[in-house]
Amino acid sequence: MIFRPRYTIDTIYHLDTATLKKLGIKAVFSDLDNTLLAWNKFETAKEMSHLNSRLAKAGITLVVISNNNAQRVAKVLDPYQIDFVAKSKKPLPFAITKKRQSMGLSQKQVMMVGDQLITDIQAGNLAGVESVLVKPLVQTDKWNTRINRFLEKIIFFFLGLTHQVTFKETLKNG
Repeated sequence: MIFRPRYTIDTIYHLDTATLKKLGIKAVFSDLDNTLLAWNKFETAKEMSHLNSRLAKAGITLVVISNNNAQRVAKVLDPYQIDFVAKSKKPLPFAITKKRQSMGLSQKQVMMVGDQLITDIQAGNLAGVESVLVKPLVQTDKWNTRINRFLEKIIFFFLGLTHQVTFKETLKNG
């Protein structure tokens, strides 16, 4: 199912590098807003930098796949030297696939992490990579994301996941 995440976890910051290595993951592709960085609070950038360092030490590359424009994404990520793809047009899988191929990685070596079923999880699943749904870092959203959140509630209902999705500190099958 294109909206069903392979895994869930409460936050991207609890990804365990040992588990990722056991799964054969060489790159973690992540959404930016409300996944790596609270969309309205830049203080979470220190956690993002720490995650990037932890992953790099384990030989895993962090790449941001964002629908935001390059100027907005670069402003946040350039100081931390985190690679990104802007204007990715998620839920279309093309940005994920193109970046994965440019890195010489197979589908099984890449994990897409995000807080939205309609954009992040759908794009990851369509690209054939592992998908991980996280709880949004903050409970508020930009105006355009609120529409997606409404649609997500409907999708959760039809998938029968309304009360079944649990977010723990470790990866859990979705």
